Amino acid sequence: MNAQKLSKRLEMVASFVPTGAVVADIGSDHAYLPCYLVHKGIASRAVAGEVVKGPYESAVKQVRTEGLTDKITVRMADGLAAVEEEDGITAVTIAGMGGPLIVSILEKHPQALKSVTRLILQPNIHAKVIREWAIGQGWAIQDEIILEEDGKVYEILVLQRGEMQLTEAQILLGPNLMTAKSPIFINKWSREIANWQRVQRAISEAEQTPENQEKHQQLDHLINIVQEAIA
Repeated sequence: MNAQKLSKRLEMVASFVPTGAVVADIGSDHAYLPCYLVHKGIASRAVAGEVVKGPYESAVKQVRTEGLTDKITVRMADGLAAVEEEDGITAVTIAGMGGPLIVSILEKHPQALKSVTRLILQPNIHAKVIREWAIGQGWAIQDEIILEEDGKVYEILVLQRGEMQLTEAQILLGPNLMTAKSPIFINKWSREIANWQRVQRAISEAEQTPENQEKHQQLDHLINIVQEAIA
């Protein structure tokens, strides 16, 4: 992977960035994504934010190598602290982290989202937490994608300003993904059901404490939700 050829996962993230956007890529690593977006004429300008010194230095080097120092600013900062008001950021990309970490980044510096109209978020796990956050913060799902790359399954959530209401099943599984019912989606959740059932068997063989019984019932509830969704 490089600034000209992204991974399948990041290429899909890039596909949701509006043409002409001013992008902040948080946790930018080598700044491949912002370099790609500017090279392709998708982003007009970009900020690459990185909190770790090594990746920050790699991003600085990459932007310089690509000849994009006039279009991409690299900042070493904690999450959205990399965004300054005068940047005029209109889209934020955060990829390759867990859902809870992505939410904590969005919550820590909410003022950085003032001019932002689109969030493109790619959680490695626990996308549910992002949907819960979106409902309470005035963001609505515009699109969702599930894809598999190198044996790993990823979800991408595209959020726009707006209100939405989701059922418990939609929060867990994703409203658009539930509708599409792609083979990757069905395989992912079939494996999850199998994992939950293994946990249930272990609980059944353990001491029957109130906590264990409650956990068993919670798993029953989740299994029923998912089985109904993928049927």
